[in-house]
Amino acid sequence: MPDSAHQLTGPLADAAGVTLDLDDTLVSYRRSPGELLAAAFESVGVEPLFPVEAYFDRFAEFNDRTGSMDELRAACFAALAEERGADGEVGRAVADAFAAERDHANVEWCPGAPAFLNALDESGVPYAVVTNGPPDAQAAKAGAVGVDERAVDVVYAGHDTPAKPAAAAFEAGLSALGVDAAAAVHVGDSPESDARGALDAGVGAVLVGDREPCPDGAVRVSSLAALHNTN
Repeated sequence: MPDSAHQLTGPLADAAGVTLDLDDTLVSYRRSPGELLAAAFESVGVEPLFPVEAYFDRFAEFNDRTGSMDELRAACFAALAEERGADGEVGRAVADAFAAERDHANVEWCPGAPAFLNALDESGVPYAVVTNGPPDAQAAKAGAVGVDERAVDVVYAGHDTPAKPAAAAFEAGLSALGVDAAAAVHVGDSPESDARGALDAGVGAVLVGDREPCPDGAVRVSSLAALHNTN
């Protein structure tokens, strides 16, 4: 690797390639889903039918069978409403109100993400983004911060491949990088879809943040800053 101002450390020190999660690893919304869901219920004029965590829990299920973020959210919210004794059309109305509030390009870097990508670039380590979610939403996020132009590829898992934690999602990223699983590391914030999925695919795993449980074999770091240092 060339000399650089930034040096990769810990589990990335010897990595031949890196795959990266997008949401809440590299970028996050400026307006949280919880804020928008509360606004959507208010706009429709109904009491909150379900918490935002219920949406998160069902996201992957609907991601695998819908083609866009609006379609995913409408189907998910309709199902959540019906399961709670409400009309599915009310759930769809809430989804429409949510969509009217959401701008997928209104994201910001997670703490330390720009410096971390600089460290990867300066160290000559190629990286690909492997993200769960419909391409329309995920491409807007990646494009807003320019990571789509820096990464070798962006894999829209759940559409290009099965969603993480499926091994095929990681294999698509590794194929784009031309790197074997044993020589690669995946970095993400989800214990299940990122860390567990990567390990099951034979890829090293770094879990960023404090979400539990951390799978055996994964390396937990408090932030992306822990993965590099400055000379």
